[in-house]
Amino acid sequence: MSGWSIWGQFLLLAGAIAYSGAQLSRYGDILAEKTGMGRTWLGLVVLAAVTSLPELSTGISAVLWVHVPDITVGDLLGACVFNLLILAGVDLLHPPGPALTATDRGHLLGVSFGIIMLGVTVMGLLPPPSPVSRLALVHVGLSAPVLWFCYLVAMRSIFRYQRRERAAFLAEEEEKRIYDHISFSRASLKFGINALVVVAAGAWLPRVAEGLAGLMGWNLSLVGTIFVAAATTLPELAVTVGALRLGALDLAVGNLFGSNLINLAILGLMDVLYFPGPLLQAVAPEHAATGVLAIIMTGIAGAELVYRPHKKLLRWMSAGAFFMAFLYAAYIFLSIMAKG
Repeated sequence: MSGWSIWGQFLLLAGAIAYSGAQLSRYGDILAEKTGMGRTWLGLVVLAAVTSLPELSTGISAVLWVHVPDITVGDLLGACVFNLLILAGVDLLHPPGPALTATDRGHLLGVSFGIIMLGVTVMGLLPPPSPVSRLALVHVGLSAPVLWFCYLVAMRSIFRYQRRERAAFLAEEEEKRIYDHISFSRASLKFGINALVVVAAGAWLPRVAEGLAGLMGWNLSLVGTIFVAAATTLPELAVTVGALRLGALDLAVGNLFGSNLINLAILGLMDVLYFPGPLLQAVAPEHAATGVLAIIMTGIAGAELVYRPHKKLLRWMSAGAFFMAFLYAAYIFLSIMAKG
């Protein structure tokens, strides 16, 4: 397969994921209205789940079909880091001031659980002398059930917080109906079609990524962390830009934090589907560096949510957003220079 063919397939799949991901978000919002769900909760759970479909289908394909676990772990952890880069970029599209300063403090729950789940993942990636890496349930590492438990507790805690603190807002929001001209059946059909496109494109992506790795002389962990992660996070980017155009800043931020939580829960599921043994012990150790980077970037976002600065750095980005973008760029540069 020629280089042009491999790159062409990669760009075609990335474009399909981006377009259908944006359509999924729109019709997911319509279904949320039709079923009576609030849009604040939509960003953190429904939209986050929908925009994580590429990571899910890519992970299943990489583990069960192509048998490249490094693509799976690299994609999921790389997607977490890329989502945080998108969060840093939100500052550029929010002229009034630092974006996180204008958001609900409730996002700190997503930040906190994200750091916990990332920490569990990094511990699972440590070499065998680590007590966590040595423990397993049949072929499943101990980190998998811990990740599921943390995700369920996170969803319950965030839901209860939103219901308690913003009951009046949600009640008002539920009364707004802007999709009466679109039927429930039509929205369901469009949602299903676009979901199939995203799943199919995500399933084929690992095979193309494997060819791309051979073409460029890079290892699979690097390709998964950079290229596959960038492609599978295109729906999150589309949702974020669309939400910002509507002035729904909390929807955009909630989608990004929620997507990271779901990505880590998916990582636990992939461990179950990987039968040779614990997934995190079957991949390259450099994935731990990606996990640590995600922890640092999430911590910076959390600090900005608490400190709530009023001015941007050089009128473009807040200091926190700038350092998040700088850390991502430095990590990618060093990874490429070292060829993974």
